[in-house]
Amino acid sequence: MSNYDVITIGRVGVDIYPLQYGVGLEDVKTFEKFLGGSATNVACATAKYGLKSAVITRTGNDPFGKYIHEELKRLGVSDEFVSGVEGLQTPVVFCEVFPPDNFPLYFYRKPKAPDLEIKTAELDLNAIKNAKLFWATVTGLSEEPSRAAHFAALEARGRKEFTVLDLDYRTMFWDSPALATEQVAKALEHVTVAVGNKEECEVAVGESEPMRAADALLDRGVEIAIVKQGPKGVLAKTRTETVEVPPHFVDVVNGLGAGDSFGGALCLGLLEGWPLRKILEFGNVAGAIVASRLECSTAMPTRKEVEAVLNK
Repeated sequence: MSNYDVITIGRVGVDIYPLQYGVGLEDVKTFEKFLGGSATNVACATAKYGLKSAVITRTGNDPFGKYIHEELKRLGVSDEFVSGVEGLQTPVVFCEVFPPDNFPLYFYRKPKAPDLEIKTAELDLNAIKNAKLFWATVTGLSEEPSRAAHFAALEARGRKEFTVLDLDYRTMFWDSPALATEQVAKALEHVTVAVGNKEECEVAVGESEPMRAADALLDRGVEIAIVKQGPKGVLAKTRTETVEVPPHFVDVVNGLGAGDSFGGALCLGLLEGWPLRKILEFGNVAGAIVASRLECSTAMPTRKEVEAVLNK
C-alpha cells in the first residue's frame, strides 16, 4: 500500500502558453507547453518541497496523455493514480497574457474532459484515507462520475485532519451557480480546511466579504477557513484565531498559477505544524514567485527560494 504525504484529485491538462505578451491569441507567433490543471499544479508544488505527492486524475490515450505521465514523474509526482480514458482527448488550455491582471483562459475540454471520468471503483480508498493530507477541488464536483468519486474519497477520509477543499469555481464547468452551491455545501460537511477567493466563497456560502465568508465556512464545520483577497492579501480564521497578512508584490508576468502555488505552500505549512501567520506569509511569497513567471507547474518554487525572499 502506498503511503503519501499529499494526494490531490482533479483537473489535469496541457497548458499552451504564448511567448508573446500583450497580444491576443490571433497575433501570437510561438507557444510553449507545460503540465497544468489546478489539482495537478498543487501536487507539483508539494513535490517541489520534498513531500511524497500523487495526483488522482485521468487523461486521453494520446500523445498529450503520454506527456502528462512523463512530466509528472519528471517533476516528482507519482502517476500511480493516473489512467487513460478511451475516446476522450487530453484537455489543452490556452491563455492570453496581459500583465499585470488580465489572463483570459480558453479551455478545450469538449465533449468531456477525462478528469471528469474519475470513477469510484477505480479509487484506492486506503491510500486516500492514509494520506497525511488530501486535496480536492470544486471543479471535480461539477459532473458525474467524478462527483460521486470525490464524495467517496471524502467519505473515506472521515473528516480526517488536513482534508482540504479548494473552492476553485469556474463558471464554464457548471450548469448553474446554484448547482455548484448545492454540491459545495455537501462537500464542506467532509473537510477540515477550505480555501478560496472572495468570488468562490460567495458561490460556496453566499458571502464575499472576507470576515463573514470565513465565519460562514467555520459555521459549516471546517476548522480552518482561508479567504484569498488578491491585492489585499489573505485572511485565515479558526474558532480561536484570526490572521490577516498583506500581499507580497512582484512584477507580474502571469498570475494564473499563484493560487496553486499558495495551495502547495499551505499543504507544507499544515503538515509541518506552522502557525497560521507563517503559513500565510510563506504562501503569499510562494504565490508571488509563480506570478512572476510564465508557467505554473514548472514555476513552483523551492523552500529555499521562498525563504530567501522572506529573510530579506
